[in-house]
Amino acid sequence: MKKWLFVWLALAAGPLWGAVSVADLSPEEQLGQTLVAFVDVDSAELVRPVIEQGKLGGVLIQWGNYSLKETRQLVDKLQGWAAKSPHRIPLLISMDYEGGTVYTPITLGFDYLPTNMMLAASQDEEKAAALAYLAGQELRRAGVHINFSPVLDVNSNPDNPIIGVRSFGSDPQTVTKMGLAMINGFKAAGILPIVKHFPGHGDTALDSHYGVPWVEADRATLNRIHLAPFAEAVKQGVPGVMTGHVLYPALDKKNVASFSKPILQDLLRTQLGFKGLIVTDSLDMKGATTFCTIAGCAARSLEAGADMVLLGRYIKPLTLFSQIQHEVEKKKLEKRVQTAARRILQTKQKLGLLDADRPVPAPIGRAYRTTLQELSHESVTLVRHRGSLLPFSSNKQRPTVCAVFFAPSRFADQLAYFAKPFLEQNFHVRTYNAPLSPHAADAERVFKCADGADLVVAGSLQWADKVNSNQKHMIDKLAQKYPDVVLLSTMNPYDINHYPQINTVLATYGLNAFSLQTAAEIILGKRTALGTMPVRLAERAPTSSSAPSRIPTRRAGPKSR
Repeated sequence: MKKWLFVWLALAAGPLWGAVSVADLSPEEQLGQTLVAFVDVDSAELVRPVIEQGKLGGVLIQWGNYSLKETRQLVDKLQGWAAKSPHRIPLLISMDYEGGTVYTPITLGFDYLPTNMMLAASQDEEKAAALAYLAGQELRRAGVHINFSPVLDVNSNPDNPIIGVRSFGSDPQTVTKMGLAMINGFKAAGILPIVKHFPGHGDTALDSHYGVPWVEADRATLNRIHLAPFAEAVKQGVPGVMTGHVLYPALDKKNVASFSKPILQDLLRTQLGFKGLIVTDSLDMKGATTFCTIAGCAARSLEAGADMVLLGRYIKPLTLFSQIQHEVEKKKLEKRVQTAARRILQTKQKLGLLDADRPVPAPIGRAYRTTLQELSHESVTLVRHRGSLLPFSSNKQRPTVCAVFFAPSRFADQLAYFAKPFLEQNFHVRTYNAPLSPHAADAERVFKCADGADLVVAGSLQWADKVNSNQKHMIDKLAQKYPDVVLLSTMNPYDINHYPQINTVLATYGLNAFSLQTAAEIILGKRTALGTMPVRLAERAPTSSSAPSRIPTRRAGPKSR
């Protein structure tokens, strides 16, 4: 890959910025270093003026259906604009590359990243660290410096509407162990991992994108469960922590963590001894804007102790910068901003952003996919097996398997791998990628697929806390008509709670080609299930299989942070 465009522009324009200290920057430029705007290929031009004026310290590249080449071109363009700023200070380029519901196989051209819960099910720290290292190498090749990952939230609440498979599970020790493995892998690759959502988003019943969640746990419980992974990560030298827009009355009765001095300064800085970057979650979320405008929230976050402020999307950068500047001046936060800007400049220096001789990693290709495949083999979990269905066999010369997956169509290329082991054993394979929320027309296709099949497999998908009523109704009907149906939980394993009548259940914790292929091999007896369930499942009594109510379903797509 060619040398970064901004390096040559900077060299041509004058001395390297490394000699510039925070004192050399104007108050506006110091403030700009603390701000991060969201961009993608289509919206980049909106931030060009603030970048060229030195009023933006970093960007977060949003998901998009564009290639890795286009991602690299976007980064080069952004850094080219930074090279035209008064002090030619490069941008920190960041991403939400955490797997699960925040990533799809078509995002930005990067390879499929498995969910944290899938990694935890494998219990393989070494391979998880290797995967993070290899993924980090590819991020570096694209010019990315920061990854807002891993999630260290302990998902202790099955009804959590936002975390789910983004968490390593419900056990603090597992979250700590696997989280540290990912942190170390990213760090070894030269990527700055930012753990989230401090001091823990795992016991919430609301999504901070759409409201203000709270955690009622007392201080002892917070210390034992939710703070434990963060405390150990700080002890081991994690370079960054992201705050959550969550209320913790045991820590601060008035302010969400992002605006709380007791949480960010007294707890994180003083008690835990954290020395790195404190980053806010996106300030366009309801968990923040319930209390203030984005500009007001930015000032409140900086005042509380944040160093880097994520502004969100759909903003007018120059207008917003002026509004934030006004709020900062009104609160007399110049010294606090200077401290934050100094920490960010030091981070940029440590990362060697203008080191023209810094080698560009080679493509990861085969090594990454081999590691992912091995982790997939180790993670698929046989959750329940009552009876003797597995391993499945048939006396027919060419038995028929019907596999119905309720999943967004963007995962179709991954789903195709489930059929491979059956085809190799001369099965006749019928598959149907049904919508996440199926309707009457889909029911006809589902039961046509199952009619006369020797084996019926139903792939359920639940993003977070809410099971889709239409999907559940259809799986219940399948189980009623085909008692030996195999349930394959393909995302959040809490949906298994809704199907106590199904005797054979496997979990993959994500729609990953290798995991789906492994599940098929387990069904056929070609592979032993090695995965361990990372959360506690409390089965519920069977519910009525009457017609589902027409209720809105959770958006079937990725969410930010």
